[in-house]
Amino acid sequence: MAEPEERGPRRRRRPPSPALLFAEPTRALMEGMTLGPSAALLRRAQRGDGHPVMVLPGFTAGDTSTRALRGYLKQQGFRAHPWLQGRNLGPRDALPQRMAARLAELSERHGRKVSLLGWSLGGIYARELAKRLPDRVRQVVTLGSPFADVDRPTNVTALFDWFSDRRRRTTRSDRALALREPPPMPSTAIYSRTDGVVHWSTCLEPETDHTENIPVPGSHSGLGFNPLVLYAVADRLSQPEGEWTPFERSGWRRHLYR
Repeated sequence: MAEPEERGPRRRRRPPSPALLFAEPTRALMEGMTLGPSAALLRRAQRGDGHPVMVLPGFTAGDTSTRALRGYLKQQGFRAHPWLQGRNLGPRDALPQRMAARLAELSERHGRKVSLLGWSLGGIYARELAKRLPDRVRQVVTLGSPFADVDRPTNVTALFDWFSDRRRRTTRSDRALALREPPPMPSTAIYSRTDGVVHWSTCLEPETDHTENIPVPGSHSGLGFNPLVLYAVADRLSQPEGEWTPFERSGWRRHLYR
């Protein structure tokens, strides 16, 4: 399992390099173009048992951005649902309460626990929602979500601060430390070491008996339609409830998930 980089007392924590950021659109486009050629691989992923999955988008994005994810999960036998909260502009306007109500509604409608799948900021929401309503949540999967160090600058920090009307803090807060704590149910963090928006080391779950980290090659903006991400998500969500085991990276997987 990959470990976060060491942070010495005088080491400045920087966002990803500008080169990775500027290459994000091209890399994401290329990842999307591999979906068709990867159809055979994606069909080989484990099928779901029909349980509901709520998909939360990243910062500044809405449900349109998660359409490919949800479409693939439906194809694989899951009941994938949008979050229905409009564009994700940060935790404002009673958003936590509205997300909790949406989760409760899906759980009651299907009569089952809901898995939460969150992209970037949506993954931070998913983890916190799972902690708030653990009896409603079956599993959590995050895609490039910097929950492990929210005080570390990202390449969209200024934009996030403008939307959320908050000042950057120079020291780590109690709230930031609390965000690092994993939910009580199985939680998988999927991340890329070449992420151009957030630093990959901030996206890692601590090592416990119900958490794991899965590396994939790719961009931040393409995580929602990267074939390796889709395959791993389906594999994780397909596990029988109460029988969670870590992602198997033997055979061909060890050459791609690294």
